[in-house]
Amino acid sequence: MAEHDLSLLPQRGKLLGLDLGTRTIGVALSDAMRYSATPLETIRRSKFTADAEALLLIIRTHEVTGLVIGLPLNMDGSEGPRVQSTRAFARNFALKCPLPAVFWDERLSTSAVTRMMIDEADMRRDRRAEVVDKLAASYILQGALDRLRHAHGG
Repeated sequence: MAEHDLSLLPQRGKLLGLDLGTRTIGVALSDAMRYSATPLETIRRSKFTADAEALLLIIRTHEVTGLVIGLPLNMDGSEGPRVQSTRAFARNFALKCPLPAVFWDERLSTSAVTRMMIDEADMRRDRRAEVVDKLAASYILQGALDRLRHAHGG
């Protein structure tokens, strides 16, 4: 799986954005034209098999053609334990799902989304916790969509 190599994704179809947290997986979906990313749901993590089945159901239901997986690099760009677990999840998931997948730098996604929820939505902390993961997935996916559109002159 290549870092940030968006050319590996198919030219058309919906993309799924994933924010792999330790307790949850935030899921976002692009529209078929790939203009916008919409927060879809937050999966409460259990065992890998159950997590993978939940994702596969979403992929089938929404006819997804590719995956954008947030890569939680440290602020200085180095890789820590969360990057290793994200890569391991992606490797294992690739065995169950043949769709092309790319990693996308998610360094600022959660903090940007949290700031937005505090500043713009004035959302309570407990409510923020419920939505931050799927919003972070949407932020990650939107970044990749914007780059794709820019790369294709759109």
